[in-house]
Amino acid sequence: MHINDLLTTARNERASDVHITAARNPLFRIDGSLRETDFALSIEEKRALIFALLTDKQKKLVEDGKDVDTSYEIQGGMRHRVNVYHQQQRLASAIRLLNDTIPTFDELGLPETLRELANEPRGLILVTGPTGSGKSTTLAAMVDCVNSKRACHILTVEDPVEYVYKQKKALIHQRNIGEDVDSFSSALRSAMREDPDVILVGEMRDFETISAAVTAAETGHLVLSTLHTTGAAMTVDRIIDVFPPHSQHQIRTQLAGVLKGVVTQTLIPKASGTGRVAAFEIMTGSDAVCTQIREGKGHQLNSTIQTSQRQGMILLDDYLAKLVRQGVITQEHALEKVANKTEFLNSLTKL
Repeated sequence: MHINDLLTTARNERASDVHITAARNPLFRIDGSLRETDFALSIEEKRALIFALLTDKQKKLVEDGKDVDTSYEIQGGMRHRVNVYHQQQRLASAIRLLNDTIPTFDELGLPETLRELANEPRGLILVTGPTGSGKSTTLAAMVDCVNSKRACHILTVEDPVEYVYKQKKALIHQRNIGEDVDSFSSALRSAMREDPDVILVGEMRDFETISAAVTAAETGHLVLSTLHTTGAAMTVDRIIDVFPPHSQHQIRTQLAGVLKGVVTQTLIPKASGTGRVAAFEIMTGSDAVCTQIREGKGHQLNSTIQTSQRQGMILLDDYLAKLVRQGVITQEHALEKVANKTEFLNSLTKL
């Protein structure tokens, strides 16, 4: 079996991820659950599948015991995000299957507030959530929205590049960590000399990257990025906690000045039994939100979100309740994601 055959089969079965590991047959993640395939392969055959994903340089890194992040494209332009790693002295790989085209807002069912955020001329927008929650796809739709409407310069910094954008109204440059530039933070420093209007940072992983992203937003750019947090208030705390105590007052002030929105999302199985739907928590940078961030009152943010639905904000629990009422998802699946089960169940009884 060739790796392309395995990936084509995974796509035909609507998988989102493929796992190749020494101890088991390859596994597909379908609608959030892992399913083992019937492909009985030897360790040598699985090693060959993994090595087919890599360049000669990357193979050498793997043989030296290093992990590798890369992308892989098969015939027809189908792209994949690949991580190759070692476990118990044997090779394993996790492969994310990407769409060959960038889905639109309507196809993804994104709230209208996200379109409004994408139209912001400057500031910081964060899309957060656990691994596999669709953050990259949401960001890609937002960037392509800008690409369709604005004659501007879009610069993306990714590890690795996932969605490849077609040049529309915007000029787009995509930089790959490890190939085009050393790190997110160094790419952001260089970006200040590359005349971008919009900067997509694949992930804000560390102090240097977060600091550089906030600075870029302060200097008139629209910066979009992701964090592995599970709520708007937690996202604000996470950013502030990265900074040393003596700098936290300053970052609160900076963040309050540039934050345009925090979008948290998670994927829920549909009630129909096929496919998944995204549920969102949305916090926009209103005056009340920015004041609470500046004054260190992060514990009040959820209350502000709950009372600001007219401004496009919504708590995840309320969004989940809406999906249950509409029959899109089941109450059982919603309860696995809610923050406050008692309030959630009470809200289901409201008209």
